[in-house]
Amino acid sequence: MAASNSAQDQLEQDCFVPSHHPSAPSHELFDISTTVDPSYVISLIRKLLPVAQKSGGNTEILGSNCIDEVVNSSNDNCKRMEIFDDSTESVFRVEGDGDLREGESAGVSAGEEVWEECGCVLWDLAANQTHAELMVQNFVLDVLLANLMVTQSVRVTEICLGILGNLACHEVPMKHIVSTDGLIAVIVDQLVLDDTQCLCEVFRLLSSGLRGPECRKWAEELQSEHMLSRILWIMENTLNPQLIEKSVGLLSSMLESQKEVEHTLLSALMKLGLASILVNLLAFEMSKLTNDRIPESNVINILAFEMSKLTNDRIPERYPVLDVILRALEALCIIDVYSLEICSNNELFQLVCDLIKFPDKVEVSTSCVTAGVLIANILSDVPGLASNISQDFPFLEGLFDIFPFTSEDSEARCALWSIIARLLVRVREDEMSTSSLRQIVLILMSKSDVIEDDLFDHQFNENKDFESLGTSGRKSNARTLALRRITCILNRWNALRDTSEEDMMEEHVTDEKICRLLGICHKHTVSDTSE
Repeated sequence: MAASNSAQDQLEQDCFVPSHHPSAPSHELFDISTTVDPSYVISLIRKLLPVAQKSGGNTEILGSNCIDEVVNSSNDNCKRMEIFDDSTESVFRVEGDGDLREGESAGVSAGEEVWEECGCVLWDLAANQTHAELMVQNFVLDVLLANLMVTQSVRVTEICLGILGNLACHEVPMKHIVSTDGLIAVIVDQLVLDDTQCLCEVFRLLSSGLRGPECRKWAEELQSEHMLSRILWIMENTLNPQLIEKSVGLLSSMLESQKEVEHTLLSALMKLGLASILVNLLAFEMSKLTNDRIPESNVINILAFEMSKLTNDRIPERYPVLDVILRALEALCIIDVYSLEICSNNELFQLVCDLIKFPDKVEVSTSCVTAGVLIANILSDVPGLASNISQDFPFLEGLFDIFPFTSEDSEARCALWSIIARLLVRVREDEMSTSSLRQIVLILMSKSDVIEDDLFDHQFNENKDFESLGTSGRKSNARTLALRRITCILNRWNALRDTSEEDMMEEHVTDEKICRLLGICHKHTVSDTSE
């Protein structure tokens, strides 16, 4: 009986031996070394092949069960178009459609679940260069293109775009993407979708394309007014932080692209209102950060929204959004053809100044540093604006508070000193009231350690090519000029104190501290002049 069972077990095992699949000849074996069996990857690609639609409009796709363990795979519970004021909702909804992804989930067939499983595995594998190259060698791009052209499922579209996004991170697969006829055009066409996750993947793909050597081909597909207007519409109307970051981040990719591409795309976007949209985004974020009331407007004030999140909700995922908006504005303001429009925007100037005065800088330190550089650039183009903030003492204090976050950024330190110099040259210590002078002295003394640390650590190694910051028109190093002005202000304070019968000193502002700061300023001013 035991022998009979053993024979039966052996027979059952033999039934599963793939004797009809002999080993491939040695000359046909793959040259690519991979930890994943190439035949397994090929089988996954085959299972993604779209099939003809049945009568009734349903598409049957072969596959197996879904796993959700991949790079950049996303939640299925995405909302769709129609904008809501409640930022806890997902970005988009389509009026009357309800939650389309929930509807899809309810009606997903077994074949679609299999397709999703295989697609998610490939999405994960595409993050590895070796696997990615194996995939493009086995026509995965043709399969993905075919799916994008026929599918009506946003989940299928998202997975296809996710796989392409990971493939685009590698040089060889990116070349294959560019050379695949019609693929870039189909990718760009996905901008008309109303699904958040799909749009995030589209922007990720476009950013990779515009940063690559074949950026012109991507730009050619993007340059139509219809597509550029769609990009701005998404940027302006979405409340999803990831989508804001991806859409605004696309601008950075344009700026990093070839000059011809940069000019073609950015000039068209600026004509379509890019600058005002970025400022509105910043204002929306700032209004939340400073607890200001958001003015009623048909245009979503995105910057104010992000700032409000910082103050009220303190959601860390929104911090990068604020920074990417500021970096885009900073990059635009140093381009000659766009600088005037950016730098002459009074609302933008007020917003970034408000950010400098934000008390909890640790949480948004990167944004504060970017804001400082942006303000320095604005004042370089429009010096007269410095008069508007020369008596803004909380702003001056906020500038010194940013120094600890710039220890590895010499450009940012130079920018901060240039702003401080522009402010202090407009201080008329001989003419101003005692109370105003006292406020400045208190700020300088409270930040004396910050000043000393910066001077000790960096010893004037930064670039000294600053434009004239005084009214005489002579060129001077911004930091040296600022230190001279600090010296004059402190000397004036000492003179007033000596002649006044009232006690003008604060407990923490001692003669010893004032003399120490004067000595430090004198030492570094003299050493800098001697150089």
